Amino acid sequence: MDGTVLVADDDRTIRTVLTQALTRAGCKVHATSSLTTLMRWVAEGKGDAVITDVSMPDGNGLEMLPKIAQDRPNLPVIVISAQNTIMTAIKAAEVQAFDYLPKPFDLPDLMKRTARALDRSGVPRRSAEDTSAQDPEDLPLLGRTALMQALYSVVARVMNTDLPVLVWGESGTGKSLIGRAIHDFSDRRTLPFITVTAADLMDIEGPARVLARVRGGTLMIDEIGDIPAEVQARIARMMDAPGDHAPRFLATSQSDLAEDMKTGSLRRDLYYRLSGATLHVPSLRDRVEDIPLLAAHFLERAEGGMNPPRELSGGAIKLFSNYSWPGNVRQLEHAMRQLALTSRAPQITQSEAEQVLGGQPDPEPLRASGTTEKLGASVERHLQRYFDLHGTMLPPPGLYQRILREVEIPMIEIALAATSGNQAKCADLLGINRNTLRKKITELDIEVTRGRKMM
Repeated sequence: MDGTVLVADDDRTIRTVLTQALTRAGCKVHATSSLTTLMRWVAEGKGDAVITDVSMPDGNGLEMLPKIAQDRPNLPVIVISAQNTIMTAIKAAEVQAFDYLPKPFDLPDLMKRTARALDRSGVPRRSAEDTSAQDPEDLPLLGRTALMQALYSVVARVMNTDLPVLVWGESGTGKSLIGRAIHDFSDRRTLPFITVTAADLMDIEGPARVLARVRGGTLMIDEIGDIPAEVQARIARMMDAPGDHAPRFLATSQSDLAEDMKTGSLRRDLYYRLSGATLHVPSLRDRVEDIPLLAAHFLERAEGGMNPPRELSGGAIKLFSNYSWPGNVRQLEHAMRQLALTSRAPQITQSEAEQVLGGQPDPEPLRASGTTEKLGASVERHLQRYFDLHGTMLPPPGLYQRILREVEIPMIEIALAATSGNQAKCADLLGINRNTLRKKITELDIEVTRGRKMM
């Protein structure tokens, strides 16, 4: 590689490693722990490429990129950061970073990206538009694993395009959050974001009403794979003739729609219209390394700034890492909320974690199998496996209440969703007193969302 690389990082080890690696590759290197020094070098015309950290002692590396783009529009900037959230990737894309890598990064990968940056240093870069970033607390899309980093990168790339996007993954993985992030950090962020279900499109005037509401913003179709064929045809026609203010189309699904298309449950023409970009949100058990990070984040948020925040013991982390999380990130968040309420010691023990999980060390995730197995038989099978996992030992006391809680939570959540969050209708559907339902909602920490119709 030829050229001069400017490196800014407050970690001496990283500066040393990058300096040595780039020098061996044939580059000249100027390294600093100060953004002020970096910006002075840039203003003086030094450097053919920049590698900068985000969090620096004298400022934020991302906030410097608009100034660099203004003064040196052809200077590519590679951002590296230990802030491994979707927000960092999105902000890096917004300010037109040449590339973004999370820490810890793979050195050979960074070297390849630096070589590409030096090769393309003559390509003009667009100036950045000032945007108001949403609080990262509202987007708990955290993860250091390669799967999540790849997802963040794709989100950042498709954000400001008009491509339709399919977001698929199991329940509780964060599909809606991904869709919302694509809208909130796109050029359409000042326009409406509307989520619709089959019920909103069921009658012939449904598409017209939806398009009138979205007014050129973003339209997200929830669980497209569950929508009847007649309504699918209506959606396809709506996408073909959206009117004067065409929205951006997003869709979510719990299944791989390419497979649904092959089986005939999804119209082929609709699939091709929606699949401008396809994002797969991984299940939590597919990114086990992110569980401690997510757990700490949810615990800190649930405790409301408690100082110092409590932490999981090694045993609790191991238990959580070995659990299969059928409810994915949403289930983990609920578990941490419960622990924040019930645990009082500075460190949360394995025993307390077991109580929250209902004593199930590693249950199999529930999948749609297409069988006619009755609920009782399914519960019996899972309970027998649970006892078998304990060998000759008995499970922890309190099994009855734990199992009831495992059944109650999804039953009440689904009933609330089916009744659009109307607690009176939900209580009637369940056959319980309304006050009893309210008590259960509070005890089980169930979130009530109004307006979504399933019936």
